[in-house]
This record gives sequence, structure tokens and C-alpha cells, in this order.
Amino acid sequence: MPAVDKLLLEEALLDSPQTRSLLSVFEEDAGTLTEYTNQLLQTMQRVYGAQNEMCLATQQLSGQLLAYEKQNFALGKGDEEVISTLQYFANVVNELNVLHTELAKQLADSMVLPLIQFREKDLTEVSTLKDLFLLASNEHDLSMAKYSRLPKKRENEKLKAEIAKEVAGARRKQHLSSLQYYCALNALQYRKRTAMLDPILGYTQGQIAFLKKGYDMFSKKMDGFLASVSGMIQRIQGELEAEAEAMRITQQELLSGSDAIYTPDYDASSPVINRNLIQKAGYLNMRSKTGLVTTTWERLYFFTQGGNLMCQHRGEVAGGLIQDLDNCSVMAVDCEDRRYCFQITSPNGKSSLILQAEGKREYEEWICAINNISRQIYLSDNPEAVAIRLNQTAQQAVTPITSFDKKLENTTQSSENMAQTVSHNESLPEHANREPEVEQLIAPGTPIQFDIVLPASEFQDQNRGNRRTNPFGESDDKLDMSADEGLLLQQMFVVRFLGSMAVKTDHTNQVIFEAMRQVLAARAIHNIFRMTESHLMVTSKSLRLIDPQTQVIRISFDLENITQFAAHLENKRLVGFVVCTPEASGDESLSAYVLESNTEGEKICFAISLGKEIAAAEKDPEALAQLMSSVPLSNDGKFVLLNVQSEDDPDSVPCTEGLESEA
Repeated sequence: MPAVDKLLLEEALLDSPQTRSLLSVFEEDAGTLTEYTNQLLQTMQRVYGAQNEMCLATQQLSGQLLAYEKQNFALGKGDEEVISTLQYFANVVNELNVLHTELAKQLADSMVLPLIQFREKDLTEVSTLKDLFLLASNEHDLSMAKYSRLPKKRENEKLKAEIAKEVAGARRKQHLSSLQYYCALNALQYRKRTAMLDPILGYTQGQIAFLKKGYDMFSKKMDGFLASVSGMIQRIQGELEAEAEAMRITQQELLSGSDAIYTPDYDASSPVINRNLIQKAGYLNMRSKTGLVTTTWERLYFFTQGGNLMCQHRGEVAGGLIQDLDNCSVMAVDCEDRRYCFQITSPNGKSSLILQAEGKREYEEWICAINNISRQIYLSDNPEAVAIRLNQTAQQAVTPITSFDKKLENTTQSSENMAQTVSHNESLPEHANREPEVEQLIAPGTPIQFDIVLPASEFQDQNRGNRRTNPFGESDDKLDMSADEGLLLQQMFVVRFLGSMAVKTDHTNQVIFEAMRQVLAARAIHNIFRMTESHLMVTSKSLRLIDPQTQVIRISFDLENITQFAAHLENKRLVGFVVCTPEASGDESLSAYVLESNTEGEKICFAISLGKEIAAAEKDPEALAQLMSSVPLSNDGKFVLLNVQSEDDPDSVPCTEGLESEA
């Protein structure tokens, strides 16, 4: 016999759409079996009725044959032989009637009764358990909806405990009903076979027993076949008993666990978070707009597939694409006073998706998984190892080194795991053949700034006079396109500010890579997912970060003060630069800035390098003419960067008058 498909009891608690889809197949099979059983029972009852009619008919026939002698025929002379013959036939029919009566009784006991018992017991039990399962599932959905609406601020702990207890009770009730329902459906796959075979076996045995007295030859031909059918039924019955025992043991093991698994967010105080996930699945609440100012939340099943986020409703066979995660950004958000909300934004910033997790662990694991997928780690040969390596590198970036041996060990490991990068440096000393120590690049314990803040000197300049101070640290100067008309280079990129920190040297690009590592590590460890999106304008004079909505210049650097700039080769969207800022005391301060771009960081480095070449060539007309002849120019005489950008990089465009941000 082929293997019997069955529902896994371990999947009953998760109640995923895949399990619901498989459950619908079992339910469809049970419905078809019920319809067929009713039709088969009607047919067998008709056979049993015909057999009873046969008994009555043969009994009546025997009586009619005996009644021939009592008839007063006018011409009845010479009927003695006929009467004796009819009396003999009457005895034969009477004996045959006894056999028909025994056959009718056997058909009632071995053909009709088992099928009635199967329909009234097994099929009715499945139908009842289905109704209980649906009621428990609906009750759980209502309690989860009530729990999801709990406010994050000014939360009533007593109310939360009551609702959490209600959710736990509903979830346990659903789990118990689903386990019973799954067991009944699994057992039905075995019982339906015996239920179909048992009645027809009883019918056949009754007919053969009826005919055996008159035709032993026919009975002998069926003995072997009937013996094999009986053996098969006994073996299926044995398999049913073994499977029922295994399901009983599994059910006891599943129900013997702690009741904490039924309570949402039960490990909020100390969750065990896996930050190396490259795929994730589970239920989330998704926000949808229903009007201009109204929104609704729907609990759906989400899962990742490659670089895509898929969504699946209950009852659906397969999920549908809802968001492409490649190069997207994910951050925690406050939304409608709900807890554990995060937002996924597309690379061009035009579309976003707000989701709510059930608990803290799910919330942080979803953010980490989507962040890993957005880096396209899943495309590598061993994505799990890459994710583990990146997170280990992040942990090492903020782990203090207490001895020279540990320092040397971590430096060696960091050198092996450091991604190959490409950089454009203004100048490198010839003697810089040895990789510097971390302490020589960045002082231990250097604070990291995760948002754009103007230098103190610019704040002092803003506070002079009677003008109003901008509390967000943004300059009041807006982007003046007319002031840049004479510049030969104007290039704009969509970037997100990751962080900045003070550094000790600008003689090597390793300081940029170390700053990238420490900024990303600090964001990962402290769960900082918010990023400020800006437009980075590169000209032959300066480098500016501009607010995409208001066109206000957030911060500006003279191109001559940028001493180092480099792009990360493994994460092609990361780019950093070092700025040398003169101070009033006569000294110079060095700061490293780390950005994430929608385009390749190499292109931003190329733009900065070209801007420096233009600034240097403007002092020498011959050098400028030679540079202009080697680089393509636009119709208005400006430099054209990345002549394939229209095909490969829609987010990096030359800056012209009237340019508006798409972000």
C-alpha cells in the first residue's frame, strides 16, 4: 500500500497558510468521502431491500405452490402429479427462502451496518471537530486583534495581563481543537479504506455462503481472493492502531510544554535574537490606507523568498510578491501608538510598507533579516556564513581589547575577514606598506554621531544677530542653482547618512574602512535603524548634503578640505570621506563621514575625484582644456559623468536648474 499523507501535529500551533492549505485538501477529501458514502449506502440499502423482497417473494411463492392443492378447479381431475410436484418445489423454495433469509440478515450485519456506523461515527466526528476548530480559530483571531490594539504609551499593565491571558486561553483552545481535528483527519485516511472494503467484503461473503451449498465450485474460486482481502484489512487495521498510538504520544508531548508558548511576547524582557537570518516567516500586521486619513491593520502571513517579501492570505495556495527587498531600507517607526512597528522603504523612496510584529524578538529578527537580505547576502555561495561573519565583525568593532595578544588576534582575524575595497585617495605616503593599528586610526571610545549636526562654529555664526535658530541644525540657506551656473561639474546622488566620528589621521584610507565598520557595528548593536535621507551634490567647489523636501542645505564641505574618500567593494553602496576642518586655535580636526547610496559608492568617489581634478585644472587653462577634451561634456558645456547612468543608475542624475528630488 502507498504511504498515506497526513497532517503534521507539530504545525498545529503555528497554523501557517501552508498548513491551512494542506488542511483544505484533507477537508475536501472528507467532503468527497461523505458524499460518496451516502450514495454507496443508498445503493447497499437498495440491495438489502431487494434481498428482503426476495425473501418475501420466495415465501409467497412457496405458499402459492402449496395452495394449488386447495383450489376447486371444475376440471381438476388428474392433478395429483402436478400437486405432488408443486409440493416438492414448494419445499425446495421454502428451503431456498431459509437461505435468502440468512443472506438478508448477513447483508444487514456485514454490509449496511458498518457503513452506517462509519458515517454516523467517523464522518460526523470530523464534521463536529471542524466546527469546533473554526470557532476556536475565530476566537483566537478576535483575541489577537484585541491584543494588537494595545497602546504602547500609558499602557495599563492589568489590562495587558488580562488580554494576554485571554489570548493564551484562545490560543491553547485553538491548539487543542486543531490537534484533535488533525488526528481525526489523519485517522480518516485509514478508516475510509476499511470502510469501503468491509461492506463489500461482507456482501461477497454472504453471497458466497448463500451459493456455496449449491455451487461449491464457485465458492472455491473465491476463497483465495477473499482470504487476501481479509488479510489486507487486518494489516490496515494494524497500521491504524500503530498510527493512532504514535499520534497520541505526539499529542501528549506537544501539550506537555509550558503554557508560556501560548502567550504573545512572553520573552520580551530577555529575548534570544538571531541576527544572522537570511530568511524569515511568520504573521505580521500590515497597515493599509482605506481613505485620506483612515487606515486599517490586517494580520497576514509573510515570508521571504530570495530577495522578495511575500504575503499569503489564509486559504491561498501560494503567496504573492509584496515588496522587493534588494537595496531597500528598513527602520523602526512609531505608528498609530502601536508597538513593534517597522517600515520598509524601496530604494527610490517612492513606496513604503509599515508592518507590526507580535513581540520584541520577532520585531528585531524581522528587521535584521530584511537588513541582511537588502545587502543581497542571499546571492553568495554560503549566505549563512556571510551573515555570521558580518555580525561577528560588528561585534568585534565595539569589543574592548584588553591585551596585546587579543589585539593581535583580532587584528589578524579582521584582516582576513575585511572585504576587499576600492578607493580613490588624494595622496598616500610611499612608506605606508604596513596596516596601521586601530588605535592609530580612531581613538578608543570615540563617540559616533548618527544624525547630521552642524559644527559648533556654524552654530555660533547662526546665533549672531537676531535671526531665529533652527533647532534641527539645518542651515537657513536654500539651494541656489543660479550660484552654481558657472561650475563645470554638478552631480547629485540620493544618499542616507549613517554616521560620523572624529579620526586621528587622514594618511590612509584604512581610517574610512574602520569608521564604516564601527558605525555599522554601533547601529546593529544598539538597534538604530533610522537614517536621514539627503541629496548629495558634488561640484567642482564643494560637497553638499541637501534636504530632499525643502532643498535646505544641511551641511556643506569645501572640496579642498576632503582629504580621503573611498567606497566599499563588498557592500557597493557604502561610501565614506574624511574632512579636515581648520580650528580657531590653528590646529586641524579630522572627521570621517559614512553614507549609504542608492547607487554604487564608486561613482560618488569618481565624481569627487573629477571635481578635484577640475578644481586643480582651473588654475591652468591648458590643463583644463586637456581635461575637457578627455571627458564628455553636456550641451551646456558641463562635464557628463557615467555615460551609462540612464540605464544602470536612475538615482544619479546631473544637477540642472529646476531639478527636483524624486526621494
